[in-house]
Amino acid sequence: MASLHSPTALVTGASRGLGRALTDQLVRDGWRVVVDARHGADLTFGSPAVTAVPGDVTDPAHRRRLAEVVDGLGGLDLLVNNASLLGPSPQPRLVDYPLDVLTGVLAVNVVAPLALVQALHPLFRQGARVIDVSSDAAVEAMDGWGGYGASKAALDHLTAVLAVEEPQLRVYAVDPGDMRTVMHQEAFPGEDIGDRPLPESVVPALRALVAGELPSGRYRAADLVVASS
Repeated sequence: MASLHSPTALVTGASRGLGRALTDQLVRDGWRVVVDARHGADLTFGSPAVTAVPGDVTDPAHRRRLAEVVDGLGGLDLLVNNASLLGPSPQPRLVDYPLDVLTGVLAVNVVAPLALVQALHPLFRQGARVIDVSSDAAVEAMDGWGGYGASKAALDHLTAVLAVEEPQLRVYAVDPGDMRTVMHQEAFPGEDIGDRPLPESVVPALRALVAGELPSGRYRAADLVVASS
């Protein structure tokens, strides 16, 4: 996106996996990036372009702090709601799903992304983008994925409505596909997930949304990568 200022992004859940890979790429692309995660010790990037704000996205005080940091940088061009909570491992069937845990999954995967949009809304610059990281579990009825899938389906719908209500923003839900991450391993305990692609393979798809002119909507990373190649 063309601008006279250094573009600024906020990436949640950036200590590992897709969030970390995307942050590394944004820095290489000349962005300033505010990052968060629950474990501050894992938010070391070694670049002055990265501002680490450890904390939990479900904590209102943490979200206020993120907004203060973004405000101090002059505004926001990109919000990536990447932080997610899988829930129990292995994934239980819905009839056995602990409801208190489901409440926590919904808090991280649905409520927190909306809360961040609300907190940061006054700070979005012209043409800002919101990317909500979704899942194939949001649209496919898969045994054992009812809790996580329901949270991502809710996030998809929230994303779609936000796009209608805020046409000045570009608002995307992105299904990254299977990746070789800690969360994916937790979803399949004891299994070898070495055949899954690394999170870095998904970054080009996200860059296509960040730098391109695609309309708001839901996209599969695999389709975006094919279209850009």
